Amino acid sequence: MTARTKLSLKDVAQRALVSTATVSRVARGQSNVDPKIRARVLKAAEELGIDIEERHRKNSSIVAFLLSNRDVLHSFQARVLLGAERYCSSQNLDLLFMSFRYSPNTPQKELHLPQILTQRSLVRAVILGGTNSANMISALRERDISFSVLANNVIGPWDPDRNDCVYSDDIQGAFDLTSQFISDGHRDIWFIGDTDLPWYARCAQGYGQAMGQAGLQPRHSEIHSDDQQLGYLAMRSILSRREPVSAVFAGSDQIARGVYEAMRQSGLKIPEDISVAGFNDSEASLMHPALTSVREFPEELGKHLAEFVLRRIREPNREPQQLTIPTRVVLRDSTTRLPDAGPAVVPVDPLATATPRV
Repeated sequence: MTARTKLSLKDVAQRALVSTATVSRVARGQSNVDPKIRARVLKAAEELGIDIEERHRKNSSIVAFLLSNRDVLHSFQARVLLGAERYCSSQNLDLLFMSFRYSPNTPQKELHLPQILTQRSLVRAVILGGTNSANMISALRERDISFSVLANNVIGPWDPDRNDCVYSDDIQGAFDLTSQFISDGHRDIWFIGDTDLPWYARCAQGYGQAMGQAGLQPRHSEIHSDDQQLGYLAMRSILSRREPVSAVFAGSDQIARGVYEAMRQSGLKIPEDISVAGFNDSEASLMHPALTSVREFPEELGKHLAEFVLRRIREPNREPQQLTIPTRVVLRDSTTRLPDAGPAVVPVDPLATATPRV
């Protein structure tokens, strides 16, 4: 052991002409230190070859899971949290759950992060769950806080390739579900989802690709509302306008519940009159008839988000990682093949010749 590694906070305090308690507060990232004194302490530590912030941060065993701008009881996000917690526990780390709301329009320098995140001796890294935007990502990077992000739910322009992020392959899942409808003979297929939100926009992208490759006209609802209410209002609107419709792709199982309600009020049967499918498979098996849906794997998302952020802690200079978790169509009683369906017209899978994203 060299003389340098034996140096302590007391040595930094003596060099900076402050108390050891002041050096400790600087090392913990506390805000109740005069900026000039903080600068003097950090300069003294640098001259002695000590990274006092990193020394304290390494003593922490806490990773924060930040659920941004979403309901705490959201079932999908809860399962992402569960996957992250299990992985952290296997690595002898504690996962701290936090709920946080902020505006995507707040400049990143004015974004006030939860205070515990700025105390770097307490939290080693952050997993960004819920719905996030570029200002949060920039704020964490500006403050040199390690993080990983659930990439499907980032609103607005950002650069995924600069970040450790995990995707659920919702575009491919939507493509596969739409292809199933087309294979079953459906041609008048509607997509219902608020495409102002990135997770619905990505589903709409996969749906549009499958429809376009089959030479069919994509049909989108233009109503913007919350999940179940959106499904109800959009379906009522489609039916009241007497639009041609034989199948409905709801952007979530929650939207599909609203579609079910609207159809029942109109005296229509599922799937005899109209086939209905959802996305995320969070409630599908509990519905009647049981809902065909695209299954996502949120526990796997959480596991890999935690894995990525812990790897970032150990290797801060490694290249950013992106991973896409596949999805799977689960067929149930809410969809059917049309009796007069001709030969299946199945779109070409866009991933058949694509390089997988890992």
